[in-house]
Amino acid sequence: MEVLELYSGIGGMHYALKESGIQFKVAASIDINTAANDVYKHNFPNTINFNRNIQCLDSGDITKLAINTILMSPPCQPFTRVGLKKDILDERTDSLLHIIKIIPHIEMLKYILVENVKGFEVSQARNKLVKCIAESGFNYKEFILSPCQFGVPNTRHRYYLIAKKKDRPFCFTNSSLMVIPPKELLNSLPSLYFNKNEGFNQNIVGQSGAICIKDILEENVDETDYLVSDKILQKHARIMDIQTPASSKSCCFTKAYGRYIEGTGSIFCPFSKDTVHNTYLNADNHGDDIEQRVQTLRTLKLRYFTPREIARLMCFPENFQFPKTVTNKQKYRLLGNSINVYVVSRLLKLLKDGIPNT
Repeated sequence: MEVLELYSGIGGMHYALKESGIQFKVAASIDINTAANDVYKHNFPNTINFNRNIQCLDSGDITKLAINTILMSPPCQPFTRVGLKKDILDERTDSLLHIIKIIPHIEMLKYILVENVKGFEVSQARNKLVKCIAESGFNYKEFILSPCQFGVPNTRHRYYLIAKKKDRPFCFTNSSLMVIPPKELLNSLPSLYFNKNEGFNQNIVGQSGAICIKDILEENVDETDYLVSDKILQKHARIMDIQTPASSKSCCFTKAYGRYIEGTGSIFCPFSKDTVHNTYLNADNHGDDIEQRVQTLRTLKLRYFTPREIARLMCFPENFQFPKTVTNKQKYRLLGNSINVYVVSRLLKLLKDGIPNT
């Protein structure tokens, strides 16, 4: 694969290519977010990275790159459940609509992969995309998938599309949307396990037990940097999604994690679910005594997951790094806008070879 990464962000697609095991070369990556580009260049210093608006590209520019694959995760705000859902009326779809217009003119293009939020599948933007690729001579398949379906303890439902030129074999006979991983993707997948030196790995023999939150935790976390504040405990204790070391799930982490509580991701507690439950009951016994309620909840040592822990849940490898100048707030934003590396790697393998790696 000769690849062009559009909306390349912090390099999730690039890592997915590496994880897939297929042969590839990233000819160029493009994003308008300077902070994301800094992270990308920090981890892939030998890959061309353009800090520019994708609407500046034309088919001639892409032809000069001699690519046959486009990977892209366009802005999700026009389609997200917490947004206004303005769809193609949102100017943030302009760059995607621009790419849709030039796809028919990229003669060497053989493979396309698109990632976006759940909700994109019912958008006008999606309709324009699939109409374009079908008329341009591609077979395609759409999915709604989550990492938890692959053994990763994180829920992150996302829309995916893979498309392949019709002169190449494609392992699906129709384009209908799938909401569970297809058998072609799962049948020969080895067991997934986690190694803190390398990240998520596959083992044909398999490991005992499911992957739990304890497996992805950082050691020696300075809790003072991540503890949930008394103000949050006072106002939002009831709506927090609290996960413990034994938990086998976590909520989707968004770019607002660390700034808002509801719907932005899970909170970690180092104790058991029973301890959490009983402590909340004890807090309720204090009635309207807010100080005593907060003091009781404080004993749970509730904290935010660290950026490294979230990166692990999104299946970034352990050698992924942020530049030292990037703040935690920026890390959360950048991770929240990124992809799950493992899920995309399986789809890339399916797209290229028709079967997953074994």
